[in-house]
Amino acid sequence: MKSKYAGGRNIAMKVPPHQYDATVRFYRDVLGLKPLENHLPETGFEFGSCQLWIDRVVTLSQAEVWLEIVTDDVSSAAKQFSEAGVVRCDEIERLPEGFQGFWISNPASIVHIVAKPGY
Repeated sequence: MKSKYAGGRNIAMKVPPHQYDATVRFYRDVLGLKPLENHLPETGFEFGSCQLWIDRVVTLSQAEVWLEIVTDDVSSAAKQFSEAGVVRCDEIERLPEGFQGFWISNPASIVHIVAKPGY
């Protein structure tokens, strides 16, 4: 059975330290987006129907955007992606113990988390 997928509500922007404060100010002060307070001390903003998370990552030299894909059957999705030759990259960021999901990369090297909805 083929898994069904949908875009998730989370977008993560991974930003190097030298760009972090200015990036947060842009979304907060220039665009005036409403800050998210449901995962403090993480920095996030309401971004239409999505949540935009801005993470300071000391190992980056330029910003990256990471996206979320949701599926009701994570195990089936993992098998399907493996059979399709999709690169799995779980080492990119540690997920919480017992989390139902994993990391993949698309052909253009954009990272996606694949997880159950509402994790």
